[in-house]
Amino acid sequence: MASLRASEIRDMSVEERNQKLKELQDELMHERGVSATGGAPTSPGAIRAIRTNIARILTIQKEEEDN
Repeated sequence: MASLRASEIRDMSVEERNQKLKELQDELMHERGVSATGGAPTSPGAIRAIRTNIARILTIQKEEEDN
């Protein structure tokens, strides 16, 4: 899971950003489901990276709403 840069997120349109957020939330739910059933995650830092990317997107959305 490659982390998204803030500049990459800002370059996205609102629709692209919302789509990426939905994809990341679905991926996070899947990774947590695998972890909860006792399975090994595909990558040890995957959940943290996904959560960080979601937070970045939400932060930038909030910044743009305030402006």
